[in-house]
Amino acid sequence: MAISEGSAKTARKPRRGQRALLTLVVLLGVVLALAATAGAVWYALQPVTLRIAVGPPGSDDQRLIQALAQGFARERSSVRLAPIQTAGATESIALLAADKTDLAVGRGDLEMPAAAQSVAILRKNVAVLWAPASLPKGAKKSGAAVKSIDGLAGHRIGVIGRTKANVTLLNVVLTESGVAPDKVTIVQFGTDQIADMARDPSLDAFLAIGPLDSKITTEAIAATVRSRGELKFLPIDVSELIAKKHPLYESEEIPGSTFSAAPARPEDKVETVSVNHLIVAQKSLSEVTVADFTRQLFAARQSLAHEAPGITKVQAPDTDKDAALPAHRGAAAFIDGTERTFLERYSDYIWGAVLLLSGVGSVGAWFRSYLKRDETSKSTQMRDQALALVSQARQAASVDQLDRMQLEVDGILRETLEYYDDGAIEDLSAFSLVLEQFQQAIADRKATLGNMDTEADADAPQARTSATLIDLPGR
Repeated sequence: MAISEGSAKTARKPRRGQRALLTLVVLLGVVLALAATAGAVWYALQPVTLRIAVGPPGSDDQRLIQALAQGFARERSSVRLAPIQTAGATESIALLAADKTDLAVGRGDLEMPAAAQSVAILRKNVAVLWAPASLPKGAKKSGAAVKSIDGLAGHRIGVIGRTKANVTLLNVVLTESGVAPDKVTIVQFGTDQIADMARDPSLDAFLAIGPLDSKITTEAIAATVRSRGELKFLPIDVSELIAKKHPLYESEEIPGSTFSAAPARPEDKVETVSVNHLIVAQKSLSEVTVADFTRQLFAARQSLAHEAPGITKVQAPDTDKDAALPAHRGAAAFIDGTERTFLERYSDYIWGAVLLLSGVGSVGAWFRSYLKRDETSKSTQMRDQALALVSQARQAASVDQLDRMQLEVDGILRETLEYYDDGAIEDLSAFSLVLEQFQQAIADRKATLGNMDTEADADAPQARTSATLIDLPGR
């Protein structure tokens, strides 16, 4: 029943090893939690780089996007741009459809991917139609010069730009104006062929599509005046009808004296149609990222106005759900002021982290209980040993036995206190009661044994006297 000092040391070693293991596990958990938190913060603070396809090389679009990319990098913005140079808007949209870019710059009437959505309007491209006021000298054609769109049947029109979208827009204008497109011959010219187009005597009218301050449009008008003399701007009187039937187009007006750099300019406003030139993105692009990019873009309209004057034309896209090209939800959230707060964005993750920590805590508590299950069982055994010694103490035959029992209980007490320090025992009241009973039993038994010894000593002289009387001679 006795517990030696060696056995006590042996019993303490496993407990200390378990405590060290538990401490190591807790420290490891804390380190991992801190590392995860630091990693999450680092990741959240890292700038997001968006690829943006733009072209052609040297165009106003490319210069504008390059200025934005440099400005965002200089300001250490949360969203950066990585321009991808393309041959033109059509190729840029093709890269977006192939998921090889995050953003693309192109006209709204190009063939867009089904999931494409608008982020911002860079500018409005306006259709400008004009015709020489008179036929060229030596022309063999019969009839007068073109005075209006409905007089274009049977004539040839020179269109600046080789994109199919320009021809599509012209066909819409002709159709809604009552002119069959197949009655008109369309000849397309590159932007580097403006002089050749202006000198071509077979052309009776011209079309340019671009911003009102476009150098290309101004140069084309000036070249026409130099080669063909006075000209007349042709109004698109059905612009509102076109806008209703074809939502990608809008009714627009060319103000008088717009083309101030050209020898000819409209004396009065001219009715026409326009199409938006956009930054578009796939619908799947992060709402938060697009909202941040849109905020930076509109904020840059002032800071980059000197570097890229075209940025002042940036406008918000139509956020109506029934828009021809709907706005991306991130851009719409910024424009409409409905951006979600940090808690609203990440509430699911926060609650998930709380549940995860709660689960980790439960697992930790179970693991702690598992590591101390042997200690708890051992402490119960020691209490039972002490309780058994109470009964033995009441029947001890000598004080020496009581002293050995006291030493044994002292050892049990030391072990019990160690378990209490380890947390295996949370309440010492039961053991205190047993210890109190043991001490009482020891005291009672020692008193009983002391009385027994006193009675024995008192009976001893009488016994010797009787023996002497018996042994006397003559008795």
